[in-house]
Amino acid sequence: MNQFFGGAAANDPISQFKIKSLLDIDVAGFQLDFTNSTFWMVVGVFLTLAFFGVAASRKALVPSRLQSVGELGYTFIADMIRGISGEEGLKFFPLVFTIFFFILSANLVGMLPFAFTTTSHVAVTATLAVMVISIVIGYGFYKNGLGFLNLFAPPLGDMHPIAKFVLYALLIPIELISFLARPLTLALRLFANMLAGHIILKLFAGFAVMMASAGGLLIFGAVVSFLAGATINALEFLVAFLQAFVFAILTVIYLNDALHPSH
Repeated sequence: MNQFFGGAAANDPISQFKIKSLLDIDVAGFQLDFTNSTFWMVVGVFLTLAFFGVAASRKALVPSRLQSVGELGYTFIADMIRGISGEEGLKFFPLVFTIFFFILSANLVGMLPFAFTTTSHVAVTATLAVMVISIVIGYGFYKNGLGFLNLFAPPLGDMHPIAKFVLYALLIPIELISFLARPLTLALRLFANMLAGHIILKLFAGFAVMMASAGGLLIFGAVVSFLAGATINALEFLVAFLQAFVFAILTVIYLNDALHPSH
């Protein structure tokens, strides 16, 4: 059963991120193995669906605590989109809602003992980031046509042609590089934060065990390491939410560019 848990019981802090195959699946020569990463991703999705399924099952006039939390999650995402993109942006509500709770569930499930944090792998975060940017580009051209290119060369109004040429020569490369960096920063921010947090937790846990095993005065060091690890563990729950929030709000900002490229 240890293969389900991403090797979290190993001594070194990196072993917890090792992907292991649980089921070898070969389709026309392509390896589509069911891995420990896939397993915990499915667990996160299942728990999210179960939570909102139960929360929405009884639509009481006076909501229960579970229903209140579900409604809070709904309104939180809806208000975020309205605040950035207006009512028009609500057409992307299902996308942003799914992204936020997928990342949040993956982050929180990864906090369980012996679980695997799928968002600590750049392949997962990069896939999400590329999906978001692809939708931005696709919808941007679909809605605005070539007007979407105003995102890189906004109208400068009544300006001398030479001044326009100089400004565009400076502005277009900067805007293009900034746009191309979006999927990179989206993917790396989430990946790096989750990776670093779990490494630090494993290090403090390892220090506590080693010093406690040594005995003597090192027992005090073990207590300090344990308390430090417990504090960081509590902060990691906050980081799990913040990283999902940051990814979601940046997604909305980028989608707003597809809706209003000249702004």
